[in-house]
Amino acid sequence: MDCGLCGGCSLRHLGYEEYCQYKSFQVRNILQSITRHQFSFADPIFIDSSTRRRASFAFQRCKNGLILGFNAFHSHEIIDLDFCPQLTTLINRNLSFLRVLLFELCQYPHIIKRKGKIKTQYVEQGDLWITQADNGLDVVLEFNFPLTLEQREIIFQQVNTNSDIIRVSHRLSTQHKAETILQKYSPYIKAGKADIFLPAGTFLQPSREGQEKLTALVKHYIGNTTGNIADLFCGAGTFSCPLAEIPERKILAVDSSSELLTAFQYSINKQMIVNIDIVNRNLFKYPLTENELEQFCAVVLDPPRAGAKEQVSVLAQTERGKRPTKLVYVSCNPQSFVRDANILQSGGYTLTEITMVDQFVYTQHAELVALFMDND
Repeated sequence: MDCGLCGGCSLRHLGYEEYCQYKSFQVRNILQSITRHQFSFADPIFIDSSTRRRASFAFQRCKNGLILGFNAFHSHEIIDLDFCPQLTTLINRNLSFLRVLLFELCQYPHIIKRKGKIKTQYVEQGDLWITQADNGLDVVLEFNFPLTLEQREIIFQQVNTNSDIIRVSHRLSTQHKAETILQKYSPYIKAGKADIFLPAGTFLQPSREGQEKLTALVKHYIGNTTGNIADLFCGAGTFSCPLAEIPERKILAVDSSSELLTAFQYSINKQMIVNIDIVNRNLFKYPLTENELEQFCAVVLDPPRAGAKEQVSVLAQTERGKRPTKLVYVSCNPQSFVRDANILQSGGYTLTEITMVDQFVYTQHAELVALFMDND
């Protein structure tokens, strides 16, 4: 496959050194919009290709079989592929198997009864979500028909012959909860010393290597801080668990995803991690208040691409001496980070250092980890 065709690796045509220079320059250029520009830009961290552990593919039934791949740039056209240089070896070697599985599932009719009439329909298109957990592949099939008995039998028969795939689920759309069809083992990833068990189709950092680099930076910026730490937009707990390895810390982990937090709670219960409290809360609508922030000496924020405007606004307005003195901000969107950094600095926080972690390899996307201090 020509890597320039799909909508992913738009910078793969560059040589490695040229790419690294370009990516660093682009991020530095965006950060010039930060009002008080006194921070240091640490050496960027670049993650290798062939490390991406999660991907979503589109598929479409056609006359000659099944097209499986990524969408073309700014298009709904699916670029058929059997290999992607961004993905892990384990995912790549199972694409052919999954293509055959999907093709077989598309051969079985769905009987639709409407207004007394019977109509036969087939799965024509959908999506395939793959996550590489530390113990195997977690696969979610997504198409707008419930599975028939015949389709379930095919999944059982085929997947039981494949030792790489440990769970298969199905959902009608991303708005629907995934139903587990076959599970050999509970998929998990390591977060520090802890095992984090994953719900189907969960959000993860795109690579294990990237997650480890981000975690190391968060721990480095938190330093020897003890006491209460808030991990906001905590997701599956990939920062909470490593931070909780120091018993003198008590971690408040906050997120709005019930599914993620249920799995997170199961993980810490199973491993008897007693210094993490989990709270389900929409931080966009209900950010931690000034009174709540008083109890924390440090805060970790890892918001989605929209950033954390509501929460950083409260932090900036909270009285100095009564607010966390250290903030570690993990951002996957430099533009929203600049806005939030300016809010924090206007409220008296000082941005001291930023490190870029390039785990979205050969794309325009970049991840940042930044340290803010309130030296009252």
